[in-house]
Amino acid sequence: MDQHQRTLRAGAAALACAIVFRLMSGGLADKLLRWLSDPKNQSFLLYLETGRVVHPTQEGESSATSPPATEAPTQQIDVPTEPPAVQTMAIPSFSASDMSGIKIRYSCDFRPDMEKLLTQSLNWNLQGDQPTVLILHTHTTESYTKSKGENYKESSHFRTLDEHYNMVSIGDRVAEYLTQQGISVIHDRELHDYPSYNGSYTHSRNAAAEYLEKYPSIRLILDLHRDASGDIDNQMRTHAKVDGKDCAQLMVVIGTNATRKHPNWEENLALGLKLHAQLERIAPGVTRPLTLREQRFNQDLITGALLIEVGAAGNTHEEALRAADVLAEAIIQLSRGSE
Repeated sequence: MDQHQRTLRAGAAALACAIVFRLMSGGLADKLLRWLSDPKNQSFLLYLETGRVVHPTQEGESSATSPPATEAPTQQIDVPTEPPAVQTMAIPSFSASDMSGIKIRYSCDFRPDMEKLLTQSLNWNLQGDQPTVLILHTHTTESYTKSKGENYKESSHFRTLDEHYNMVSIGDRVAEYLTQQGISVIHDRELHDYPSYNGSYTHSRNAAAEYLEKYPSIRLILDLHRDASGDIDNQMRTHAKVDGKDCAQLMVVIGTNATRKHPNWEENLALGLKLHAQLERIAPGVTRPLTLREQRFNQDLITGALLIEVGAAGNTHEEALRAADVLAEAIIQLSRGSE
C-alpha cells in the first residue's frame, strides 16, 4: 500500500469514529445498528479493515458477476501517451563481396573504383526533428500503364496531372514510410514538366535550391522518375518478385562531371552504391544496373542527391508502389549511416 492510500484510510477511520461517537453519545444504539446494517457502510468499514474497495450489487444485477472477495486486484495497464519509439536498426556495413550483387551500366567514360566507394563509411543521421530528406519529381506527370478500374485522365501518353497516379503518388508513398520511422521529409509536389516539358530540370533545380537554403539540414534529395522505352503499344515493363508479388524494378542513376561542373559526383556515387546494395539485400532482383551518365541531373547541389527510376511506363501503378515500399525500407535502414 502506498503512502497516499494509508493517509486516506487513516482519515476515513477518524471520520468513522466521529460518526460512531456522535450516535452513541445521543443514546441512539438503534441508529447505530441501522447504520451498520447499511451495505454501503459495511463496504466502508471493510475498506477500513482491508483496504479493498467493494461495490455492492446493484438492483437487477446478478451477484454471480461480482468478483469473489479473495480475487486479486486487476492489474492496471498503462496506456502510452507518446507515439511508438522509432525502430532501431543495426547500422549496415558493406564489403567487397557486396559488389557481386551490383551491376554497372556506363554511359560515360569514367571508371571509378567502385569497391572503394561502396565500402567507405556513410556519416549521417537522417532521423530527427529537422527536415533531412527532400523528395521531388523533375518529370512530375509521368505515370504508368492503366489497370482495370483506373480511369484517370491522361495529359498525354503515360502522363497525367492526377496526383493519385503520377509520380507524386510514388513520392507520397516513400514519404509516408520514412516519416513513420522518424525521418522528417519535405515532398515537393510541383509540376516541373507541365505545361512545358522543356526546362524541367531548370525548374526542379530552382525548387531544390530554395529548399536547401530554407532547410540546410537536408542531407538526401530523391528525384523520383519512371523510365520509358518503346512505343505506345509496347512499352518496357520492368519486373521483380517481392514477397511473391509482382513489383517494378528500381534503377539508381548517377550524374558525373563529364559535361557540367560537378566536382563531388563520386560522393553521390558512393551513396548510390550503398543504396543499390541495400535494395538487393532486401529484395534480390529488385534493381536494374546502376547507371553512370554524362549529365549531372542537378546532383551537384548536394553530395546526397540521387535520381531513382521507379519502374517504367509498362509497369502498373500498383507494381510501382510496391517498388516504392522497398526503396523506403532501404533508405530507413541506411538512415543512421553505414560503417
